[in-house]
Amino acid sequence: MLERTNRTFQKWQVPLYLLAVAAAAAFGLMRPQAAAELDSGINPVLGLLLFATFLAIPLTRLVGALRNIRFLLAVVILNFLAVPLVGWLLSRVVAADAELLIGLLLVLLAPCVDYVIVFTRIAGGAGHQLLAATPVLMLLQVVLLPVYLSWFAGGALGEVVTPEPFVHAFTWLIAVPLVSAMLVQLLARRFRSAEVLEDLMDLLMVPLMILVLFLVVASQASSVKADFSRLLAVVPLYVLFLVIMLPLGKGISRIFKLAVPARRALVFSGATRNSLVVLPLALAMPEPFALVPAVVVAQTIIELLGMLIYVKVVPRLIPEKLGLGSSSNS
Repeated sequence: MLERTNRTFQKWQVPLYLLAVAAAAAFGLMRPQAAAELDSGINPVLGLLLFATFLAIPLTRLVGALRNIRFLLAVVILNFLAVPLVGWLLSRVVAADAELLIGLLLVLLAPCVDYVIVFTRIAGGAGHQLLAATPVLMLLQVVLLPVYLSWFAGGALGEVVTPEPFVHAFTWLIAVPLVSAMLVQLLARRFRSAEVLEDLMDLLMVPLMILVLFLVVASQASSVKADFSRLLAVVPLYVLFLVIMLPLGKGISRIFKLAVPARRALVFSGATRNSLVVLPLALAMPEPFALVPAVVVAQTIIELLGMLIYVKVVPRLIPEKLGLGSSSNS
C-alpha cells in the first residue's frame, strides 16, 4: 500500500508542486494577516523534508562521496567563482535599486543545500555527491556571502549580513536532520521500527515538499503583490540565470571529466539557490531592506518552475552515453 501510494506521489509530483504554488499564492493574497504564522512553520517543515531526503541516501555511498575531491572542487569552482561572476553581471541591471540589488545578490550568491538533492535525484543525478558537499557549501557561503555582498553592493550592505543565521540554519536544517537520518539508517539494520520509519519518510517526501512550497509562497504573497511592479525587474534576471547555468554547469563538469550522474548533480547545484535557507536572513533585514524577502521568494517561484523544466532537459542534455570517469564519480 505504501509503495503504491509513493509511486503515485512520484508520478504526479510536478503538477502537485505547481498546484501548491498556485494555492499558496491565492491563500496568501486572501489572508495576508496569516503571513507571520505561516513563516514560523517554514523551518520545522523544511527540516523534516531534509531528514526524509537524507534518509533516502545510503550511508555507504555518502562515505565514498566524501572522498571524491574532483567533484567537490568542481562544485566549489562553479558556485563560488563562476556563479558570483554571473550574479554580479545580472545585478548590474538593478544596481540603482538597493532592495532589489541586495535581494538578488543574497539569493544568487548562496548555493542550495536542501531541495536541490530532491530534484537531482529525480533527474538521475548523484544526490549523494551533493549531500557530501553540503557542509562545504554551507561553510563557504557563511564566509564568502558577506564578502561578495560588500564587493558587489557596497560595504554597508555587507555589514547587514552576519554568520549567525547561517550557523543556525546549518545546525537545525542540515546537521540535525543528517545525524538523525544516519542514526535511523544504522538502527534499521537491527530494528523493524526504524525500517518502517524509513519507508514512511520516503512516502512523505513529496507531501513535505508541497507543504514547504505552500508555506514559503503563502507567507510572502502579500508582499509580492504590494511591490509587484518593482519585482518584475528581477524576474527576467532569474530566468536568464537558469538559462546561463545549463551550459556553464555542463561545461565545468566536462572539464573535470565527471561521470553522468555527477555531471547532472553539478548542473543542478549551480542552478539552484539557497532561497529557503536565506529567507530567514532576508526576513531579519532592517527596514531599509523590507522588500528583500519578496525578492527572494520571487526567485523561489521562478526557480521551481525552472526545475520542472530542468528535470526533463538535463537528462537529455547530459545523456548516459556521455558518461566519463571512474565509478567513484557516479
